[in-house]
Amino acid sequence: MSAIISTQPYLCQFNQRGIDEKGLCLGPTDDVQGGITAAMPGGSWLGALVSGIVSDAFGRKTSIQIGAIFWILGSVVVCASVNIPMLAIGRIINGFSVGICSAQVPVYISEISPPSKRGRLIGFQQWAITWGILIMFFICYGSSFIQGTAAFRLPWGLQAIPAVLLFLGLVILPESPRWLAKKDRWEQAVEVLTLIHGKGDPNSPWVIRELSEIREVVEFERANADVSYFELFTPSMINRTTVGVFTQIWSQLTGMNVMMYYITYVFTMAGLSEPGTNAVLLPSGIQFVINVVMTVPALLWMDRWGRRPTLLVGAFLMCLWLCVNAALFAIYGRAPYPGEFTSTAESMAVEGPPAKAIIAATYLFVASFAPTWGPVSWTYPPELFPLRLRGKAVALCTSANWAFNFALAYFVPPAFANITWRVYVLFATFCAAMFLHVYFMFPETANKPLEEIEEMFDDTKPGAIKYVGTPAWKTKNTRNLALRQERNEMLSSDEKMGVTGEHKESAA
Repeated sequence: MSAIISTQPYLCQFNQRGIDEKGLCLGPTDDVQGGITAAMPGGSWLGALVSGIVSDAFGRKTSIQIGAIFWILGSVVVCASVNIPMLAIGRIINGFSVGICSAQVPVYISEISPPSKRGRLIGFQQWAITWGILIMFFICYGSSFIQGTAAFRLPWGLQAIPAVLLFLGLVILPESPRWLAKKDRWEQAVEVLTLIHGKGDPNSPWVIRELSEIREVVEFERANADVSYFELFTPSMINRTTVGVFTQIWSQLTGMNVMMYYITYVFTMAGLSEPGTNAVLLPSGIQFVINVVMTVPALLWMDRWGRRPTLLVGAFLMCLWLCVNAALFAIYGRAPYPGEFTSTAESMAVEGPPAKAIIAATYLFVASFAPTWGPVSWTYPPELFPLRLRGKAVALCTSANWAFNFALAYFVPPAFANITWRVYVLFATFCAAMFLHVYFMFPETANKPLEEIEEMFDDTKPGAIKYVGTPAWKTKNTRNLALRQERNEMLSSDEKMGVTGEHKESAA
């Protein structure tokens, strides 16, 4: 959307504000543009909530394929849009698809991944998303040179192609072994575990150990009552539900998606636009290149770094760059001249070296988000929850992401118009708050089998906090232990029981 909202074909097709003295279309009002943009995350919120029910009933793989079908339908409606209501409805359908897939793809990957590679593999999902955003942006940039409505209809039509490929590609992939076990399809579960973890050997110690853990968890969970969303708010689950939900909320309150949606507004205020042209699009596209490149370090080292340090460093750096931008706009910004900009959301103008500094700080902000909160916010929630709740829990967490995405997409244009540079102060405050929240409440889950993470939340252990479990700042990254287990090396009796350094520390 960010590559299209400033182009004349789009502004003229969905024009509500008339034409300026230069003969240029002014496009939708700020509130309506916020609503158009927010339509997709609004649909995503609903899709994420529904996805848990769909995933538990039909399987992780099938739920993603259902999401692909909705994306194709939404793309057809968006591509054919002739007015604002039709465009909004198409984006809601697209969003419904995104909600399903964004909730269940991390669950699917986490349930088929070995612990030492789980973060990297879910990180690849985030990397693929950044590639998709980058490719789509430059398709939109290229299409902006086309005259007429094809300038936005072409990219909106082409976006259906990846969904077709996703649907077909999933046909040959296995279902989650944990979901198969939950449905008593044990033979298929063993086949999948042998394929993905046993290198074809069903007698592999790692396969036998993992199957035993899955069987134990499934039998235990079967002895409990049927799962509902209400169980996520019981005293034994409320802490991890809060952590999972806030992981997704904080990822939105960093302000990163605001940069994605409205980067052209920011760079226009920094003097990179020319009225009636697409000059602002190319420098705006650099942030998407940075997003792709800077996600790579997370793919290589996120499991080595651990989840907590990555989130803490990201929150600190993003807070820094947001404060820099706030200061630059506050000190050097001026009110735009009449007719200087087409949108009232472009409420400040900065020139010269301060404008260049704003552009640099914006790029550094993206470079700080990409290897930290970008991939970890999708890796972390599926690791927190037991099997019986994982589908619904991650759906709830993801719905929180899209609810705040919706609110921010709608809020930012009028916010820039009314409180100007203070928007940056607001997001910087959020980043400072998330730093403190992560330090005190987010336990380390990297390199731990999903079944072992349950122990960290056991509040009956010595040194544990009631309703919380092991204090977050005492939890450690156990990468060496995970690697030894996956290589089928001999472990001590304590290690076999999953007793790691943080458990011993909490018991001391």
